[in-house]
Amino acid sequence: MRKGAYILVPSVSASPAESKSAVSDRNGANVETAQRSAHDGQLPPPAIPSEPGMTRFAIGHKTEFEPVVITGIGLVTSTGLDRETAWQAIKDGRSGVQRLRGVPGIPDDFILGATVDVPTDFPGQRKEFPLARRAAEEAITDAGIDLANSDRDRFGCSISGVMGDTSYVNQVCGRTDLLPDPHIKWWEQWLPNSCCWSVAQHFGFNGPRTSHSVACASGLVDALAAVRNIQDGQCDVALTGSSFAIDSLFASGFQKMRVLAEHEDPAQASRPFDAERSGFVMGEGAAMFIVERLSHAVARGAKIYSEIAAAKMQGDAHHVTGLDQNSESLSYLISSTLRQARLRPADIGYINAHGTGTQQNDAVETRAIRDALGTAANQVCVSSTKSMIGHLVCAAGSVELAITALALRDGFFPPTINLTSPDPACDLDYLPLVGRRGAYEHALKISVAFGGHLVAFALRRWDEADSGFLVSDVSAA
Repeated sequence: MRKGAYILVPSVSASPAESKSAVSDRNGANVETAQRSAHDGQLPPPAIPSEPGMTRFAIGHKTEFEPVVITGIGLVTSTGLDRETAWQAIKDGRSGVQRLRGVPGIPDDFILGATVDVPTDFPGQRKEFPLARRAAEEAITDAGIDLANSDRDRFGCSISGVMGDTSYVNQVCGRTDLLPDPHIKWWEQWLPNSCCWSVAQHFGFNGPRTSHSVACASGLVDALAAVRNIQDGQCDVALTGSSFAIDSLFASGFQKMRVLAEHEDPAQASRPFDAERSGFVMGEGAAMFIVERLSHAVARGAKIYSEIAAAKMQGDAHHVTGLDQNSESLSYLISSTLRQARLRPADIGYINAHGTGTQQNDAVETRAIRDALGTAANQVCVSSTKSMIGHLVCAAGSVELAITALALRDGFFPPTINLTSPDPACDLDYLPLVGRRGAYEHALKISVAFGGHLVAFALRRWDEADSGFLVSDVSAA
């Protein structure tokens, strides 16, 4: 068989409403036909460059342009220890923020936090590990994957880095009480990729492993890595996501930067896009996804949340922590993500914003959305769920992408709570106080991170009757 040959079939994005069922039927048939012709010694059609409205399906394992879909979600936040509990609280506008207690190195009640209480496997274990595993187990179960009968050599794992060994810093600061237990093996939790390794080992995944540490963009970057691993033909399915637990070094840095919000009522502290906003509250939690190529999902009869219509990264060469006030890089990212997804600005119904609640971020993000969407920005629904669950730093992108996918599934878009005095510079429809129902097909998730890391995901709701979620399938908001 000629190396690199492939066939073309109509893309899901070519006619979203009608072609999903047809594509679902054709995907398996075409890939099966191509693979059978290889065994029969027949040459497939000559290689043809990809065209608008067409999707490339390669012979064998390489599936560069085949759609990648989300089939499982696991979610743990301060508002709930499982996906549906956490999501229902977010839909209801309930806050998980309280006075922070019990975190080594941080005096009780000194700052606010949106924490999660989960048991650890041994004393001194970082909380990110059980958080990640809990979310992973839920995602795998949700996707209906039988690991005992899965090809784990074709199962990838892409989980973001966690806080590494801070022993040196603690020694320099004279905080010997914060030094890790010497009996803990350093390779079990002190490498930045230890969480990825731990989860992959737990489930026996032998496919490609990737782990990134790019601050608040980490979760989306690792989701993008998982998508590319599938498109590259390195695996058929992957577990991807991130977890975060509040750490005294992180908290100290943010406190010194004066970006941590404070309020006599903890639930009212985080108020993105409000004129009285004063920063963010750190949060804890995790989100994990099962992502897979479309034909793989259809062949095993999976339920599909949404298609990852596009995922893009962009750099902002302005400042390590500051943002370009003209928002050119972020605006370019949003526009290029729409182009990759072949969407018009008016096609976007909802945006889950980065929305930290800092003076700079919220104004810049508003300008970028307006610049990218033009007049369509007047109709789009936008919200920051950090107002309820806090800022999960390296897990923020994953958790908020999960919320975005659930919002599309239910046709309900969560509110920005505490938005009682809108800032005139933040003049989009930020869904103040209460969420809203809407039959939208497309949504964006944006992450903005220290170091100039900008990432955006475009999701397309999966409406095909046999493999998608009908709005009537889920409880009313």
